[in-house]
Amino acid sequence: MKSFDSTLYFITDSTGFEENEFLYRIESALQGGVTLMQLREKEKSTRDYLSLAQKVHKLAQKYNVPLIIDDRIDIAMAADAEGVHLGQSDLPIAVARQILGDGKIIGATAKTVPQALEAYRQGADYLGVGAIYPTTTKVVTIRTSTDTLRDICAAVPIPVNAIGGLNKDNIHILKGIPIAGICAVSSIMKSDNPQHAAQKLEKAFLHLKGENL
Repeated sequence: MKSFDSTLYFITDSTGFEENEFLYRIESALQGGVTLMQLREKEKSTRDYLSLAQKVHKLAQKYNVPLIIDDRIDIAMAADAEGVHLGQSDLPIAVARQILGDGKIIGATAKTVPQALEAYRQGADYLGVGAIYPTTTKVVTIRTSTDTLRDICAAVPIPVNAIGGLNKDNIHILKGIPIAGICAVSSIMKSDNPQHAAQKLEKAFLHLKGENL
């Protein structure tokens, strides 16, 4: 299993950006200390998705940050990304593991303890749990309580990341919950300075994590 650090898990959103601006923002975020990155594209054609994935992967490799592809195992394999993230309606994790082997990272979305346990049983390496707050992305989300997040952390031995509308000013709601890290989309992607936004968010989380110990 490839090792990874999900402390600051950056999920991209290309909505409203030209490609050059999008890539610039991604590199700026990587310079700010992103530890894991997911390329998430819901509307691009397969060819366009692959082309973008290859460009993003080059940037991720420059900063030694694993790249995770959302939903699409074919894109992950074609771009030689480090892993894939699967939702509840995507290919089953066990099947994905058979295809990708043990050397790739497989993440899963879980909103309940049973979903978390099933994902772990099938071979998931980490979980994304949320949405903790409403989000501004186009992805349809269902709110997840902090109590459920805490229960999921207690139920599985793999890293659990909180996701959904999180930023440096509201992550205090996660105080006392033993998450491995936080996932951020808009708070970094839409910032005037993604590098500084990533730095501030990581600092806020590490402070919170220190309080959680």
